[in-house]
Amino acid sequence: MRVDSTPAIKRQRFTIVDPMELESAMAKLAAAKEKFGCEIRVFETAPASSAASDVSSNVSEEPEDFYDFTPEDYYRLLGTKKEEKHLKTKKIREEEEAARRARITARITKAVIRVRFPDNYTLEATFHPSETIQSLLDLLMKVITHPELPFYIYTTPPKKQIKDASQDFYSAGFIPGAIVYFSYNLPKGDDGAAASGPYLQEEVMSLQGLDTTIEKMEPGEPSRDEPPTTNPPASVPDQRPAADKKKIKPKWLKL
Repeated sequence: MRVDSTPAIKRQRFTIVDPMELESAMAKLAAAKEKFGCEIRVFETAPASSAASDVSSNVSEEPEDFYDFTPEDYYRLLGTKKEEKHLKTKKIREEEEAARRARITARITKAVIRVRFPDNYTLEATFHPSETIQSLLDLLMKVITHPELPFYIYTTPPKKQIKDASQDFYSAGFIPGAIVYFSYNLPKGDDGAAASGPYLQEEVMSLQGLDTTIEKMEPGEPSRDEPPTTNPPASVPDQRPAADKKKIKPKWLKL
């Protein structure tokens, strides 16, 4: 039996992107990196998640029961007291922390920070873990619509304003990534048009969707699989009857 050895072609789904469009997207992202000093991209946040962030941002104080001393707090404190029995010197602690930091930063070489704005847009920027939060604030000064107005960034929940700009991203716990929120620091009723947005400059907003355009071009040509392995047909044993053995008359048989 003849076996067809033609290799099978693997079908892949991919989107055809105009080469000119792809080149334009890559050029825009490269120009933005050159201008702002780091890789950035812009995308729209789902309204549901932004609504949740708005609720948390409007909460200035925790409820009264938040401050109640619970049994869990007691056992956690008791466990901490037991650990204090085995105190280490300051030098040993610093050496252990330095070694731990070296291991982590050797493995994680970037910190991806996402800044969410009240108008449901998010700015994503990539930094080195050793860079400080001040570098993020400097970037925001370059990309927001009203850099002349005071602003701050915070994490949530609970809402906590980030005040120490001298901290690096590793010390702040922002590696491999973190989400922070943006707000203008203005008296209520005095924010005017700044509160409604847009928060990012038009040039920065034009970067939205460019990374998606580049990702669509990745698959390329369809790949080919190796020809299927076909086991040779099992050999069929010869079914011909064996030759009859010559009949031999026993010596004891007398006719």
